[in-house]
Amino acid sequence: MFRTRRLRKNENIRRLVRENKLSVDDLIYPLFIEEGENIEKEIASMPGIKRFSLDRIKSELDEVAELKIPAVLLFGIPAAKDDSGSETWNDNGVIQQAIRYIKKNYPSLYVITDVCFCEYTSHGHCGIIHDNDVDNDATLPNIAKQVISHVKAGADMVAPSGMMDGTIQTIREALDESGFYQIPIMSYAVKFSSAYYGPFRDAADSAPTFGDRKTYQMDPANRREAMLEAGYDDLEGADILMVKPALSYLDIIRDVRNEFDKPVACYNVSGEYAMIKAAAEKGWIDGEKVMMETLLSMKRAGADIIITYFAKEVAKVLKNS
Repeated sequence: MFRTRRLRKNENIRRLVRENKLSVDDLIYPLFIEEGENIEKEIASMPGIKRFSLDRIKSELDEVAELKIPAVLLFGIPAAKDDSGSETWNDNGVIQQAIRYIKKNYPSLYVITDVCFCEYTSHGHCGIIHDNDVDNDATLPNIAKQVISHVKAGADMVAPSGMMDGTIQTIREALDESGFYQIPIMSYAVKFSSAYYGPFRDAADSAPTFGDRKTYQMDPANRREAMLEAGYDDLEGADILMVKPALSYLDIIRDVRNEFDKPVACYNVSGEYAMIKAAAEKGWIDGEKVMMETLLSMKRAGADIIITYFAKEVAKVLKNS
């Protein structure tokens, strides 16, 4: 008889043969920075997650640093929006100010910036609108301007999320031509048009005012196309390949891991976070255990890096374990 249970007899042997482990080193914590003063408001659909103005964010960053979470991913909510999202390349914009503040006061933190337009455009889409759709090629120059502004402010890495064709090549060329050849790109290589993003759109005021994003974000039904998207970004110069969302796309994470040698990231998105929080609040699940099991599934699928709103909670559990 085969007796696989021999290696499950107690916690010590289970630890010794454990194939995948979560570490604080795996985590990136998203932060929402709102332009203005005296702002610290919890996002109703994301319990525990808040929008901060820079004058109220110190305690949050103190905690992130104390927990030794290595990196933050910044999302900005500007005071003013327009058709092109021009605040994204304003050198004194909300994200640019946030980058400078963090790099000055928390030099140990690695600062990654989301590169997109949906939070900054009056229409809520991820680029320039022509004929009721995002004009891919008209948007690319604005992406380049946004990236250079972020990096001039001190960003350590840029993470373009808009799913415009040619984005990675545009960014790599802009960075290199400006002397920022050392700045890496974390590509949202495979980003699906997902219903799991709902709470994020509340958090970032980024819901589109018309239509949806299905003409540029991927169809959730497609698996082979995901490899095309990741392959193009790999060839264009992405340093890290991301899959978003994570939980319903573990097969895609595994496919990307198997196909490419570059680091693989995944985004444990707002809807995934909200479902666990809501079920735990109802008493239907053990929230902490489900949180840890969920993130471990992403590691097991092949992710090297997990962007998650649970980062602080996970870091505390790991610290106390």
